[in-house]
Amino acid sequence: MELNPEPRLSRRAVLLAAGGLLAGCSRRPEADRVRLRLATGPAGAVYRRIGGSLAEHISEQVPGATVTTVPSRASTDNIRMLRAGEVQLGLTSLDALITADGSAPEGLSAVCRLYDSHLHLVVMAGSAIAEFGDLRDRRVSLGARDSGTEFTALRVLRLGRVRADGRYLSQAESAAALRDGGIDAMFSLTGVPTPAITELAQRHPVRLIPLEEQAGELFTAFPGPYTPAMIPATAYAGVPATRTVAVPNVLLARNDLPDDLVYAITDTIFTHTGTITSASRDGAGAVPDAVPEVWQINVRTGIATASIPLHPGAAAWFRARKH
Repeated sequence: MELNPEPRLSRRAVLLAAGGLLAGCSRRPEADRVRLRLATGPAGAVYRRIGGSLAEHISEQVPGATVTTVPSRASTDNIRMLRAGEVQLGLTSLDALITADGSAPEGLSAVCRLYDSHLHLVVMAGSAIAEFGDLRDRRVSLGARDSGTEFTALRVLRLGRVRADGRYLSQAESAAALRDGGIDAMFSLTGVPTPAITELAQRHPVRLIPLEEQAGELFTAFPGPYTPAMIPATAYAGVPATRTVAVPNVLLARNDLPDDLVYAITDTIFTHTGTITSASRDGAGAVPDAVPEVWQINVRTGIATASIPLHPGAAAWFRARKH
């Protein structure tokens, strides 16, 4: 992505400015502190854990800023809340973000690309479903309404001309329904491994249905946000490596956030990745396990937000890294 060379700001200058403008010192009243809300995702989702950790570290590292997390149904729901001004930051999958003409939704821009999610199609080990086409007329969870899972799963089904009996359940609800026989399969667009599927696989044998052909169809029909990928054999207990499709995840910001604030947030994300990795909270303060997706966060890929423009504050930070 080509960045506008003006204005050019040094990291030190902007962070010092943020320290003053964001009311980080005791000279400013508590009412002047910047309070931000970050939309995450549902229970059992990587979004919930990564969002919680990002909120904690931004609050600790950006002078004067306090970030709280807002649980959601994930990508599409987060975009809606951002546009409505209910939150100022939010996580989304790239495919759900790009509009029909290839642009970002009005009023929003990217802070950075974070990590890639993989589309899971999970069945119980004894299921008669052996391939994607077997989903026809089956009870299939498409994820929660307004989630990235719903968005991508519906695209895959339409491209494959497969009509399933769709159900709208969160990841945790989907795993429970699959275990109890309430559904025949579940889609989940999420990081690898994801807590809901990990917990299910530890207690009950499951299988992943390959989506190699569907990855190719998505790549052809919607160039940009999709790449072929592999869920490794180490991801889930007893599940072999499985081919699928990957979708990048992006941290979004409202365009009306001050440039110096977004600069400082971007700096925190890329200079404290190791700390974020070792303490990935779920938004409620719990630290279940380190989240491996955070290791994908790096400067080289962070700027790769496809047709979605960077917020000017984030663009200034990436420019400063080049000098």
